[in-house]
Amino acid sequence: MTEAGRPSQRHLTDCSWPQARRAARLAGRRPLPAIEAALADALGHTLAVPLAALTDLPAFDTSAMDGWAVSGPGPWRTVGRVLAGQPCAPIADGEAVEIATGAQLPPGATAVLRREHGRTVPDGGAPAAVATATGQGLGPGLLHALGTGSVPPGQDVRPRGQECRRGEPLLPAGTPVTPAVLGLAAACGHDRLTVHRRPTVELLVLGDELVDSGLPSAGLVRDALGPLLPPWLHAAGAELIGRRHVRDDFGLLRDAVRHSPADVVVTTGGTAAGPVDFLHEALAAAGGRLLVDGVAVRPGHPMLLAELPGGRHLVGLPGNPLAAVAGAVTLALPLLHALSGRPAPEARPETAAVVLPGHPADTRLLPVVRGERGVLPLAFDGPAMLRGLALAEALAVVPPGGLPAGAGVELLATP
Repeated sequence: MTEAGRPSQRHLTDCSWPQARRAARLAGRRPLPAIEAALADALGHTLAVPLAALTDLPAFDTSAMDGWAVSGPGPWRTVGRVLAGQPCAPIADGEAVEIATGAQLPPGATAVLRREHGRTVPDGGAPAAVATATGQGLGPGLLHALGTGSVPPGQDVRPRGQECRRGEPLLPAGTPVTPAVLGLAAACGHDRLTVHRRPTVELLVLGDELVDSGLPSAGLVRDALGPLLPPWLHAAGAELIGRRHVRDDFGLLRDAVRHSPADVVVTTGGTAAGPVDFLHEALAAAGGRLLVDGVAVRPGHPMLLAELPGGRHLVGLPGNPLAAVAGAVTLALPLLHALSGRPAPEARPETAAVVLPGHPADTRLLPVVRGERGVLPLAFDGPAMLRGLALAEALAVVPPGGLPAGAGVELLATP
């Protein structure tokens, strides 16, 4: 057992891709605490409790169209107007009121006659103009339905509780709070939501060879991961609190890892055994404990996951761009989803349209697009390339040995 009383995890070396994903979720098995957040602040969090309706939706019978609210069979005597947000008086059998879309249906109304389907006739006079969008022909008199002359009960009415009833559960705990979730919560009466605190992330981009702007030259390269990773980590539920460039220096890296306030430190580069790959050494000096050290996946084999003092974690991504993306979907995203309280996404295999080439012994993550007959691989899929990823709709999880045409293949969402 660890000092915190939690079961310890075995250090997995060169583990399989599925094992690595499970280890990352296990590391975040205790979601971060629940908090109360105003709707304006809840976007990107994850529901900690189910979302239930606080009111019927709609809260009252409303008109689905501009026209007239009518009572009983026609013709009807027009007696007024009701607009959205205004109170309305009851109407009697044989009466009608002009009504706007979204307005409350008056008590006694049985249906709504669309504006383009009705006309008014002055009492005792000749037919008035057919109703138009400009409001012509809507004066007092008798209202007639064009065509059949009748309106079925309930026509163009949104009945109270059509979408949900008060107290009805709408969304389960673990649902990410999207703009649509915010809209639904507001519509059914919520001002605040109970959500999990977002895991904080600090991104450490390692390497003397990286530049942040301009054209690379003289052995230097542009940092592609600094722009790529933050929005993707944010979409996975994280709150990015910092992004720093750390030079190839053991002491600088050790201190950056040791003193980071983030729940999860994400590094790029330094995971292999090169002359300036200091991450393993820095982790040991900072009191880290490796949980995963190398994964049988291509690209991205030299990735790692470690536990830091204080219950924090570090995800070490390879420095090559596509390899780093592979590390993110393998270790970073499952960890962040778990800490955020989100369930593991369901695998929904799709069909391979052609042969998907694999590695003899390792899982391969392959940029793909969807075609008419299924999933198609893209070119430019090397560890240091991003061109294929930029065109991709997903990453295909190709098991060792590859997949034949017509086989099912698991897809992972791309950044």
